[in-house]
Amino acid sequence: MFSLVVISKAELFTGEASIIQQLFEAGMERFHLRKPGADEQAVRQLLNAIPAEWHKHIALHSHHHLVQEYDIRRLHFTEQQRAATDEGILSEMKARRYLLSTSVHDLLSMQLLSTRFSYTFFSPVFDSISKQQYKGVAGDTFYLADKQKAVPVIALGGIDAGNIQSVAAMNFDGAAVLGTIWNEPAKAVSNYTSLLTQLKLTHTI
Repeated sequence: MFSLVVISKAELFTGEASIIQQLFEAGMERFHLRKPGADEQAVRQLLNAIPAEWHKHIALHSHHHLVQEYDIRRLHFTEQQRAATDEGILSEMKARRYLLSTSVHDLLSMQLLSTRFSYTFFSPVFDSISKQQYKGVAGDTFYLADKQKAVPVIALGGIDAGNIQSVAAMNFDGAAVLGTIWNEPAKAVSNYTSLLTQLKLTHTI
């Protein structure tokens, strides 16, 4: 089963909640809400504007305590958050049936990850679309061996409809997209459905 994950645009913008709802209606199963510069009230306002039926598909990157107010069971930990969080706390969260994710940027960190995490992002795979200075690490012969994965690994960085099949061939467990969705918000839904179309040619999602 290959996962397709959408990560939010880092900045808040007008009409965002409506597009997020349209993406869910188009088949989006997992949405990472990442707003590093947004305060708690701004994140809460965005969540309030998204119909509650979709909240269970959202992963929070910040203000984790908001899960107590919403039907959210997914929490994402940045590298810094992961380093600052005791293993016992992760174990307790997993025991309470929270789905935990994190991010890594090198293969050694990937192999040493705690199995308390349900999956990790690995980036940048290709040259980033949203951050031009981030250059990809995956060449034409890149292949991620199963023994390198402590947990399922989701590729991130420079992924679009033209290369998403290559991501699957590299033995990643899924792909996360950001720039290909949000660089042109008016085309967000059509770009997402193009990704789905390419994946369905070769994979079950």
